Amino acid sequence: MVQITCKELSALSDLMTMEENLVAKCRTYASQCTDSVLKNQYEQMAQRHQRHFDELYSNLK
Repeated sequence: MVQITCKELSALSDLMTMEENLVAKCRTYASQCTDSVLKNQYEQMAQRHQRHFDELYSNLK
């Protein structure tokens, strides 16, 4: 198993926090949007950032 440094772990934590925030923002914007095309784009962005978060998390296991 590969060991990661404290600095790398901190960077991963920061990235995960940013992705989490982006998911929340995109979902909020989608829920407030009345334009269906724009709402769909926000939902897709939320899904993409959720996948990024999940990928980062899976690399920590």
